[in-house]
Amino acid sequence: MTFDSFESRLDGALRRFTDTNLIGVLFTDLAGKIISADESFLGLLGYTSESLPATLSELTSAEHHRLDEEAFEKVMAFGVCAPFEKDLIRHDRTTVSVLFGAALHDEEIACFVIDLSHNKQTQEKLNHLAYHDALTDLPNQVLFKDRLKQAIAYSSRSDQMHAVLLLNLDRFKTINDSLGYTAGDRLLQSVAQRLTSCVRESDTVARFGSDEFAILLTQISRPQDAANAARAIKEVLDQAFIFDEQEVFMSTSIGISVYPHDDRDTAGLLKSASTALDRAKVAGGNNYQFYTAGGTTRALKQLVLESNLRGALERSEFVVHYQPQVALPDFHLVGMEALVRWRHPSLGMLPPSEFVPLAEDSGLIIALGDWVMRNACLQNKAWQDKGLAPMVLSVNFSARQFQQPAFISTVAEVLKETNLDPRWLELELTESSIMKEPEQAIEKLHELKLMGIRVAIDDFGTGYSSLNYLKRFPIDTLKIDKTFVADVCKDPHDTAIVRAIITLGHALDLTVIAEGVETHEQLQYLTSLGCDVVQGFLFSKSLSAPVFEELLCEQRRAAALSTSHDTAPLVGEIA
Repeated sequence: MTFDSFESRLDGALRRFTDTNLIGVLFTDLAGKIISADESFLGLLGYTSESLPATLSELTSAEHHRLDEEAFEKVMAFGVCAPFEKDLIRHDRTTVSVLFGAALHDEEIACFVIDLSHNKQTQEKLNHLAYHDALTDLPNQVLFKDRLKQAIAYSSRSDQMHAVLLLNLDRFKTINDSLGYTAGDRLLQSVAQRLTSCVRESDTVARFGSDEFAILLTQISRPQDAANAARAIKEVLDQAFIFDEQEVFMSTSIGISVYPHDDRDTAGLLKSASTALDRAKVAGGNNYQFYTAGGTTRALKQLVLESNLRGALERSEFVVHYQPQVALPDFHLVGMEALVRWRHPSLGMLPPSEFVPLAEDSGLIIALGDWVMRNACLQNKAWQDKGLAPMVLSVNFSARQFQQPAFISTVAEVLKETNLDPRWLELELTESSIMKEPEQAIEKLHELKLMGIRVAIDDFGTGYSSLNYLKRFPIDTLKIDKTFVADVCKDPHDTAIVRAIITLGHALDLTVIAEGVETHEQLQYLTSLGCDVVQGFLFSKSLSAPVFEELLCEQRRAAALSTSHDTAPLVGEIA
């Protein structure tokens, strides 16, 4: 073959490439000004020869201008530049990825481009198929493990908790055999859609194969969140699937492991969840189980509490304790805060932090809150009937209780039943509960005030109420949150916040109470700032009704002595 015949064949081949739009050709002058372009180039970018911009730089994405400059420098120095990837801007302002090359040709620069977008789209499709299930389009096991690994790596820095849920569809093989594989595939697709609807966008639902799915719940606050998700999954899967006007019912078994309680690596967490899944199957299916080894005993404890919670109210397992509130500077006992405790038959006396969040989630907080108010009011009235000094009783209310339409009528009913003078009842509401619907809250607070009831804003400083709303709230008391009190003598920011709250409260003619006072240094500083009332372990922990009654009796005796000896009665450790 002669060189002339090779050049002829090469010229013909290149012409066929350009004719089939595989390669586009552009000519510019040495400064990059466009001289001409072929139809392939114009078609790729959606221009006509008349509408084509004047310079190559106008067709190049800004971040790739430097690549063009370097290419032209090489062309001027060596006559040619090696092809490289860059983005060109189409007429409609979208971009297309191309392979770009250039060479010097008779005082002009000949440029060629090859469209890479189809290759990229193909590669993206292949990548997607490599990491996703073909039937449901959910992430597959490879992608799930990678995301779990990333979540663990993130948690090693941020101390976040995650949960892995493994799911098996109960009796799926029977459904497959009876309805056929087509119906089985449709069922799996429907299950995938329902599972995805149960979780957040930040979570991952994956299909591991056949009838097994996995869910990664990231950045949960407690193991109970995983149990809540498992219940939500069971609820949506318990609903009928309709295929060809036929109802199909499906249940699932779920195994749960929690990071970092059960393990700290991907393989260990999946193994723990698999073990828990086996336990769920052994238990008959249609249930969820936590992995029981290691730290997840806490999660199991929460599940036990949740299952026992509703019956606890009926079995009278709850009791009300009372924490003294002491006036400054003379330490007179002036009030008490009612705090609920759960006297669990097997777990002992439990503080509110152990069960109040569960009561909130289950809706039982309304019945529990009403019970606490009724019993505390009865007790306060009983002490007054015994001739003990009347005390203001503070009762906490959750946002959910306060937002109930019957809230005001329930409070009125309790006062009527217990015959307690309203001036001895103070309702504590958090900033956040009032600010959910501030205008409605103002109306309710005015109704409470008309009844003669005192109102306190609890945990003040942690919410987001504006001064404009604060001056409109008909309240009597601000309670400084214990998180500010804890470091009032150490952290200048907390010192400034506490001073500001006390100044603000007094400017609005409100009583200011500091919670969580545990040291003499805190007490001295709060006294110097003019705080009105304090409560905390420095004076007393919360007391059972009989023990608090003894304290009231002691105060009565001390008051009698103070009349003759001119001494002030003291409370708790200060005494």
